[in-house]
Amino acid sequence: MGISFDDLKTGDKAALAAALAQIEADADAAQTIDLLTRAYSNARAHVVGVTGPPGVGKSTLLGRLIAKMRAGGRTIGVIAVDPSSKRSGGALLGDRIRLATDPEDRGVFVRSMAARDRLGGLAEVTVAAMVLMRAIYDVVLIETVGVGQSETDVEGTADTVVFCVQPGSGDSLQFMKAGIIEIPDIIVVTKSDMEEAARSAQTDIKGAIRVAGAGPTGTEGWDTRVLSISALRDRGLEDLMAALAAHREFLLAGGQLERKRHRQAESWLVDSLRERFGRDGLKRAGNLRLAEGESPFHKLAKIARGLAR
Repeated sequence: MGISFDDLKTGDKAALAAALAQIEADADAAQTIDLLTRAYSNARAHVVGVTGPPGVGKSTLLGRLIAKMRAGGRTIGVIAVDPSSKRSGGALLGDRIRLATDPEDRGVFVRSMAARDRLGGLAEVTVAAMVLMRAIYDVVLIETVGVGQSETDVEGTADTVVFCVQPGSGDSLQFMKAGIIEIPDIIVVTKSDMEEAARSAQTDIKGAIRVAGAGPTGTEGWDTRVLSISALRDRGLEDLMAALAAHREFLLAGGQLERKRHRQAESWLVDSLRERFGRDGLKRAGNLRLAEGESPFHKLAKIARGLAR
């Protein structure tokens, strides 16, 4: 007997863990599709993706954010995408250990996932896990694996993308050179206790944004925020919390959140079909547009059955 959506609504950690295991074991099972479809139509959380190069302080920042959000009474689901073990293929669990959340706190659930051979910074089942958590918690935080310029999948999963830059590391130069400038809604210069280097990085990034004349892809009217933060010294975290709230309100007020999630669902459907059946399968799949409110999981299962005949 699998886990139902009603089982998840109680907020029981064991039920969510079992549901995630059910997805990883058999994502195409009818019961799994029904579970994901129910969750997809009951979205409630603000989904925040945190990305950036290794060592920039993403896990430390997330740990402080979780503490502040819990102090405000919000419930949180966390997906930490870790590097994979070459021997087992499983997650190395480094991020989960560094987050150091209270296992007895029913308001926080942390799940580590192995990136395996994906180059976009996210694990294969991250979207499904996000959809489940999005229907249960107030906030979902997704930390990418930390592979540098290839961390672009998060844009197609999160409502708000936070890109972390470490002062004095050359990250700001890479930001200017790469297409990363089109990804984040909020840019955070971490370790701002490195005073001069942090100010220089912040200036460089603001200059890059002005030169590019671009904000996040597909988001109209939002000016990318550039903040300076020291998580260890609890400096600037309130500014980040305010920026996250402002971006969510911006998306809701303009009706962009629903449109953004619809585009993300269609992109996920296309990517999933391409991975399974290749370009030829995409051609044979026919119309991949989703009707308003239609579940991409249900449509994927239906198309896959037709292509497999």
